[in-house]
Amino acid sequence: MATIPLAVHFDGDFVLKLLPADSEHTMDELAAAAAQNSVGVHVPDQPGRTLRVRRQGDARPFERASTVAAAGLGPTECVEVYFE
Repeated sequence: MATIPLAVHFDGDFVLKLLPADSEHTMDELAAAAAQNSVGVHVPDQPGRTLRVRRQGDARPFERASTVAAAGLGPTECVEVYFE
């Protein structure tokens, strides 16, 4: 386990946030951690919709069970989190 600081842009939020992510966290866990900093603060909740994570600029999201390490995300790399 290693901590990897990621820049996170949550869709609809105007603030890019630095999030300490564990290398073994799944994308679902990463999305949940990012949501704690944005949903209900700058972004309205959307119950029943799934959170997804993708590398900034990519069209397709990571697999939900993929880990931060398996995705090859490096320090301060930017990911986008959004409701699907």
